[in-house]
Amino acid sequence: MEEKKALIIVDVQKAFDDKKWGERNNVKAEENISKILELWREKGWTVIYIQHTSDKPHSLFHPKNEGFAIKEIVKPMDEEVIITKTVNSSFIGTNLEEFLKLNEITTVVITGLTTPHCVSTTTRMSGNLGFDTYLISDATAAFGMRDQNDTYYDAATIHNISLATLHDEFATILTTDQLINDFIKTH
Repeated sequence: MEEKKALIIVDVQKAFDDKKWGERNNVKAEENISKILELWREKGWTVIYIQHTSDKPHSLFHPKNEGFAIKEIVKPMDEEVIITKTVNSSFIGTNLEEFLKLNEITTVVITGLTTPHCVSTTTRMSGNLGFDTYLISDATAAFGMRDQNDTYYDAATIHNISLATLHDEFATILTTDQLINDFIKTH
């Protein structure tokens, strides 16, 4: 029996187009997600969208604000699952784990925004919950940020360190091409 798989697209929302976030790496992350999504749909595999929401009216992620919307490049189809969350983890306060288990999905491929926050937290929990977890390095992205000492780290550094903390402990890290050539085309 073939393992059931799900593509999880985390927080690919218009809010992340706002200039307030600053410099970003992997500017083609959404294009890569779209490429994966197209092939995933061709296979008839499960697609799950995670959409961050805030109850604060001034938040870019408030449902009444444009930033809440999922980006057009990865727009969900009617039959695809959309799960909203209010914290970094896609598993906390949602039915994601229950949905995966009810549908006997054992393998998840995670993409989305942003690598050190919701993507990382979701990846860690997915691995801890026992799912065979893959994270696609060029289908995620990070923004530059400052630490507690006001030292600035550029987006690529933040992204790469985030991936390093997940690699081989919580997930298998692949590129889009590796996923397509070694995973999608062989299944």
